[in-house]
Amino acid sequence: MTGNKKRLHLLILLLSLFAGFLSACKGNQDKPRYTIGFSQCIGSDQWRITMLEEMRRELSFHSDIELIYEDAGGNSNKQIEQVESLLKKDIDLLIISPNESEPLTPIVEQAFSQGTPVVVIDRKISSNFYTAYVGADNFEIGRMAGEYLAHRLREKGNIIEVTGLTGSSPAVERNEGFKSALKRYPSIQVIKQLSGSWLNHKAQEEVNLNKHLLYQADAIFAHNDQMALGTYAVLKNNGLAGKIKLVGVDALPGENNGLELVSKKVFDASMLYPTGGKEAIRTAINILNKLPFKKNTALKSVVIDSSNVELMVLQADKMTSQQKDIERQQNMLSEQKIIYNNQQVILNILVVSLVLAIVFAGIAFYSLNENWKNNKHLEHKNHEILEKQNQLIEMSEKAKSATEAKFNFFTNISHEFRTPLTLILIPLEELLADSKLPQKTRSHLQLINKNVMRLLRMVNQLIDFRKIDYEKMRVRATENDLLAFTKEIIDLFKDIAYTRNIDLRMVSSETHLSAWFDTNMLDKVLFNLLSNAFKFTHDSGKIIVTIEKNNETNSVELKVEDNGAGMDEHTLAHAFDLFYQDDSKRSKGSGLGLSLSKEMILLHKGSIKVSSQKEKGARFIIQLPLGDSHFHEDEKVHTAEESTLDYDNIKIYTTELEDATEIADSPGLQQSLKERSILIIEDNEELLHFLKQKFSTQYETFTANNGNSGLHQAFENVPDIIISDIVLPAQSGTEITQALKNDIRTSHIPIVLLTAQGSQEQQIKGLKTMADAYITKPFNLQYLDETIKNLLHNRDLLRSRFSSELPVESKLPASKKLDKKFLNEFASIVESNIANENFSVDDICKSIGMSRIQLYRKAKALLDCTITDYILNRRLQKAKYLLLNEDISISEITYQVGIASPTYFSTVFKARYSCSPTEYRRKKKENRQ
Repeated sequence: MTGNKKRLHLLILLLSLFAGFLSACKGNQDKPRYTIGFSQCIGSDQWRITMLEEMRRELSFHSDIELIYEDAGGNSNKQIEQVESLLKKDIDLLIISPNESEPLTPIVEQAFSQGTPVVVIDRKISSNFYTAYVGADNFEIGRMAGEYLAHRLREKGNIIEVTGLTGSSPAVERNEGFKSALKRYPSIQVIKQLSGSWLNHKAQEEVNLNKHLLYQADAIFAHNDQMALGTYAVLKNNGLAGKIKLVGVDALPGENNGLELVSKKVFDASMLYPTGGKEAIRTAINILNKLPFKKNTALKSVVIDSSNVELMVLQADKMTSQQKDIERQQNMLSEQKIIYNNQQVILNILVVSLVLAIVFAGIAFYSLNENWKNNKHLEHKNHEILEKQNQLIEMSEKAKSATEAKFNFFTNISHEFRTPLTLILIPLEELLADSKLPQKTRSHLQLINKNVMRLLRMVNQLIDFRKIDYEKMRVRATENDLLAFTKEIIDLFKDIAYTRNIDLRMVSSETHLSAWFDTNMLDKVLFNLLSNAFKFTHDSGKIIVTIEKNNETNSVELKVEDNGAGMDEHTLAHAFDLFYQDDSKRSKGSGLGLSLSKEMILLHKGSIKVSSQKEKGARFIIQLPLGDSHFHEDEKVHTAEESTLDYDNIKIYTTELEDATEIADSPGLQQSLKERSILIIEDNEELLHFLKQKFSTQYETFTANNGNSGLHQAFENVPDIIISDIVLPAQSGTEITQALKNDIRTSHIPIVLLTAQGSQEQQIKGLKTMADAYITKPFNLQYLDETIKNLLHNRDLLRSRFSSELPVESKLPASKKLDKKFLNEFASIVESNIANENFSVDDICKSIGMSRIQLYRKAKALLDCTITDYILNRRLQKAKYLLLNEDISISEITYQVGIASPTYFSTVFKARYSCSPTEYRRKKKENRQ
């Protein structure tokens, strides 16, 4: 392999050298040194062709310059786009013949400001931001036309003027020159100005619209020959050709252009309008080569009439012939150059081929030697691969055997689970059948029965799923009446529907619908869908099962629809995913039911879909093919089999839907006021109800089944202790703990977290959220009870320290920062209002921002006394200080500590310290002496 890479690298190197050699041989003589962009937009086709030919004729002497030509066809917007495109090509110089002055000014200024030289030709722009201008003097051309017509009309007559494009600089300047010449001849009048926009057909239309004026006119001056030709067509059609003098501008050579038309006496004269192509190229070359050039180059003009037209035609023909000779010679030079280059390339190829032949011969010899070595190496590798292949086959057989063993073990152990579950169920059913069973005991037994059934259903689903996973489950389809089969299953849910006032119906337009299906599979699918519908449908809701035949697809559609809780978009997308559970649901399962149902429907070559919206119910649609052609022969059972629903499928799906009888709280317990309160946050309703029953005899009990409700209950009731699950809808237990511990109203409350996440890392994470205890499920109820009592006892010890007469700040541990902040703020408010005899609990509530009950329970938890007792205690503390350190009367001290009368002050002081204020002051002074 290494030898092949070396040969490949060597070959690539040789080819690269060969390509470089050919490139060097060709040289860079064909690459242009400068690139000129030319945008043209004005004049007739012949005028534009003449200008371009002049440019190319001049560029034939400069082979190192490339010309990029763009024609905008009289459209200003298109010309702007073309100039932008030319600038992106990084041209060295721009030549532009602008269609209109104003629209083209910004793009020319942009090119000039970017450092690109700009040569404006024929028409100027509205600013001086260009490098050079080349063009005829349009004012002089207009003046010459006016002088010529005045001379021909003998200084008397009427003239019609056909102008160019309105707003263009040539049209404006020619008009001004024409008017300037005629000012000297007051007997000559311009009776009408018509706009021909430089176009033949446009001028013809305008003149034809005003043909009544032709009979008054002695001469017509058109701003270019094309408009003059259009005017001539109107004159000819009206019999006025030759009777009115006709003068144009351009005098271009070629068919139907100015020179020919003057020569044929169609026009009386035409003002020569040089294109400036040659002068523009010369100016551009001087700019590129840093040579002197004129900022403004004015081109000379002359009147072409019958006196000199023949000479001008001869000159034009001569120039055209010379241009063709030059082009022919250039073509011959190009052909000779190509032949020379080809011969040079062939010679170079021959030399390189000879070198390559020698090199390849060496490579071939080297390759033969390397191939012999590689063949030996490959033989060794093949031997190793064969050995590994045999090992893989052996390992595959072992893995297959191990997989089979695992499947057998899983199946056997799952069946073994069913045996003890059955042994639990049988005595349970016998006990529940005893009519003399106490209600409390019956409730507990029903709870056990419901969860045993839940375990049994999970075991059955796992066994079925593993069979499908290992392709051990086979369809045994028989022909049955689908309507009767479905109705039989629905009837099993009638009692539950009646108890919960749920409208349960089957709807179908058919009276009998024969279909092939496996009854043992389809009943599990229907049981699962109906069980889910009952779980998530509220009391007094509805569940509709619809069965309809679809003749177009030769199938039957079975729909199970409810108006219950529904699913959001995320849950809907994962509804059939294996082990997926939506944490926001109030009832949880294994996450196997819908996935298993889908697999069973797929085994029937059918499909199952779901549509749902949050709080608007769900609709499951099962589609099964009719007939039996979609089943293999080994999947069909032709002998009649009685369709029976087994005990498991009936009980394990319906028992969970039955509500266990709750134990009514005894009136005595409900009426007695509990000293302490507890908040239980748990989304499993059965566990929540169980814990509530167990703790309601000792504590005032509050409950919540999701995180948001739990937080609301904690802030509203300020319980003495909180028990919370970690995995909860809306907010998790750890999030609730963080929120409560960081809020001054609830920071003192001990929190116990319950969870099935029992790893050490998860417990550490829970304690980091400042939880006071972390207990994993399943838990010992006595252990939970003792944990709660222990936490409350520790809270009592801490509270006794808070309530001592020493300053609060020095008695709090550093870890209780929020409790310390609350007590400091509480003490500060009381101290600042100590002299206010009207100061009350409501004033403290407003200052701290708590409700009265929240403040009461917070203070009770931390101080073990009422707020009124605390205020009185602080007043007496202040009074003691004043008695010892201030020389004022008892009455003054009474008012300074906010007590209404000295008599009441003496009474409460003596009750607290066993002596009157006067005796207390006297004893302390005596002790000091």
